[in-house]
Amino acid sequence: MKPKIHPEYKEIKVICSCGNTFTTSSTLGKELHVEVCSSCHPFYTGKQKIVDTAGRVEKFRQKYTKKKAVAKPAKEASA
Repeated sequence: MKPKIHPEYKEIKVICSCGNTFTTSSTLGKELHVEVCSSCHPFYTGKQKIVDTAGRVEKFRQKYTKKKAVAKPAKEASA
């Protein structure tokens, strides 16, 4: 490797919006503020939150539960 061309790799403090803090190594050189970490991310915690904008999720569920509940009419035998 060539000398003096690589950035300095330092330990930094990462702060999540949920309040969790941890240290990692980075070339950033200052504190890093993140919105989601492994302690509050729904994938890792198992708590999934659905953001419902103007009732879209509920409208979708109602639309597709009706189709499953309605049985198809049987074809009549023609004579």
